[in-house]
Amino acid sequence: MADGAYHGNRQVIMPYRRPRDGGELLQWQVELNTVHKKVRARVEHSFAQMKRWNILRNCRRKRDGVYHATRGIALMRNLTMTG
Repeated sequence: MADGAYHGNRQVIMPYRRPRDGGELLQWQVELNTVHKKVRARVEHSFAQMKRWNILRNCRRKRDGVYHATRGIALMRNLTMTG
């Protein structure tokens, strides 16, 4: 899921835009945009919380280092959230 910056990329799900002719979105498009906004907000908040971990901030983007650091931090965060 992405915002409008990825327009034209078929690999991401983006919210619907208002038609160029000035018309309004259909009701189901408005509802889908609302769900899209809520899901993206949760993901962005999770990323923000994970960035508080020092290892992710200091991780250099070498090969798959960011992947492993992010995965480890997500695991630790999930463990702390579940008790």
